Amino acid sequence: MKIGNHDFLTKGKTYIMGILNVTPDSFSDGGKWNEKDAALRHVEVMLEEGMDILDIGGESTRPGYTMISDQQEIERVVPIIEEVKAHFDIPISLDTYKSAVAKAGISAGADLINDIWGLKYDPEMANVIASANVPCCLMHNRKEADYKCFFPELLKDLQETIDIAKSAGIDPNRIILDPGVGFAKSHENNLESVRRLPELISAFGLPVLLGTSRKRIIGLTLDLPADQRVEGTIATSVIAAMAGCMFVRVHDVKANARAVKMTEAICYGV
Repeated sequence: MKIGNHDFLTKGKTYIMGILNVTPDSFSDGGKWNEKDAALRHVEVMLEEGMDILDIGGESTRPGYTMISDQQEIERVVPIIEEVKAHFDIPISLDTYKSAVAKAGISAGADLINDIWGLKYDPEMANVIASANVPCCLMHNRKEADYKCFFPELLKDLQETIDIAKSAGIDPNRIILDPGVGFAKSHENNLESVRRLPELISAFGLPVLLGTSRKRIIGLTLDLPADQRVEGTIATSVIAAMAGCMFVRVHDVKANARAVKMTEAICYGV
């Protein structure tokens, strides 16, 4: 899969997506990278540590987050996208579910749209992605964590997302799926989502991204605050690599990159 000017394998390799939140209220790093110079230094560090793609977010999506306007989000992310593009050769993913933000971000240089609502929040999002012909990561989400039979319903919801994408003209070869750990799911649902990653990959034959970094799935399991969840995140990254996920989205790049590299050496002999 081509993302920006970089080629990524969709099978047999797990890439590291580093997180850059330019928000004041993200659950684990809010306010740390809002200033341009600090953000660029952090990108440089993550590149040195093994990051393959950068995910930039301008609105926190933590539980109880405050929604901001399209214009506020654009003003946060566009200058950072432009600065990163000017200083580094790294593909950029833009974490947004709003079509106006996606359009502005793509114009500024974003190479991939990471939509936490799987094209179901903003009816124009699919058209924006299709028109720009950029890859997209489409996450499972719904308004309420109300399931009769969780995993089959997750697959059904994701099939609806895929159908929306195809109807808008998005190339299926440019779609990545995300099971949405931490979104509209109980703790047990989140654990099941990770445990059944191989089934998710085989169900659709599409690449998958796993994003568990520092999330409550780890905090509840280990009874630890967000800044002490590195080891738990690493465990999920290893499982993702063994399952065949294309990406893991993480805050702590060095530790997860090393764990994934070791896992791949064992699994694939590389």
